[in-house]
Amino acid sequence: MIKTKQLVFNELGVNSFILHDETRKCLIVDPGCNNTSQEQQLKRAIHDDGLQPEYIVLTHGHFDHVAGLAWAKAEFGCPVIMHREDLFLLERAVDQANLFGFSAGSPPEPDRFIEEGEMIAFGNSRVSVIHVPGHSPGSICLYSAGDNLLICGDVLFNGSIGRTDLFKGDHDLLIGGIREKLLNLPRETVVWPGHGPKTTIGSENDTNPFLS
Repeated sequence: MIKTKQLVFNELGVNSFILHDETRKCLIVDPGCNNTSQEQQLKRAIHDDGLQPEYIVLTHGHFDHVAGLAWAKAEFGCPVIMHREDLFLLERAVDQANLFGFSAGSPPEPDRFIEEGEMIAFGNSRVSVIHVPGHSPGSICLYSAGDNLLICGDVLFNGSIGRTDLFKGDHDLLIGGIREKLLNLPRETVVWPGHGPKTTIGSENDTNPFLS
């Protein structure tokens, strides 16, 4: 069974996640920590439970979601994986941050790319990759059917959707991807977004004004 730890980091309130199971193997998703205190918070969340990171997974390449990537890669020594279509954002993370008056270190290159339908294994668990572009070209979600779990980055929020006014955003593509790939998941699926509170697929089907 996958357990989810949520940590909220940096000035933009990024939800960073640790997914782990009974083997203590884990995934770190979107390390948004951008100061020493936040780095130590993530480190404690890993070490207090004796967790062993297998991968750092990026749901997309926007600067607020990768603010702690260089530190996390150096600290935990595990591979960084993301969708190829967002590599250009990762490579421009410092410039992105400067545009928003936000300081960020230069992130490392990913170790490999992941694609739609790929399974990411850690311990006895696996999550599947769902590619939902529109907020950014390479935005992905991580899904576990057995655990009714969806980590969705900035694709879908509680009562909202990801911004599409940023570089290479596409509103119609995002809405289409959410409807085609996410809203047909079981209603009880718990949705953990990249900002704000969690929700469920059922709730978003019923009440999200952007999807009516």
